[in-house]
Amino acid sequence: MRAVIQRVFRAEVRSGGISVGAIGEGLLVYLGVSERDNDTDAGYIADKVHQLRIFPDTEGRMNTSLCEHRSPAALVVSQFTLYGDTRKGRRPSYNHAAAAEQAEARYLQVCTLLRNKGVTVATGKFQALMEVESVGDGPVTILVDSHKQF
Repeated sequence: MRAVIQRVFRAEVRSGGISVGAIGEGLLVYLGVSERDNDTDAGYIADKVHQLRIFPDTEGRMNTSLCEHRSPAALVVSQFTLYGDTRKGRRPSYNHAAAAEQAEARYLQVCTLLRNKGVTVATGKFQALMEVESVGDGPVTILVDSHKQF
């Protein structure tokens, strides 16, 4: 499982021109699911999102996490293209991305795990074309891979 985690002042996702999810200050998380992901991978990603120390402390250092934030919020957007393999040719291969049914189940699992940790979770619309608008804070962007490939 892969995640691109961005610290934001605010973020919103629209589908068909209608807002389907929005947060104020928090994390925008693009989430990709591979064919080999399981419960352990979902737990790993949820823990990283919850515990990464990427918010400033009172001295301005990135030393606090979402779990310490005054109102923890995350906008989680499914993004199968995180498994695009560009090593050959000009067209990415998505051979390692999970099939839609498995990907949706893991995506929802991560959202549930975050909610169980006290995070307010907004979501995109699975398998839909979406417009994502965000105002980055920092900017701070972190890449996480549950199989530790980077």
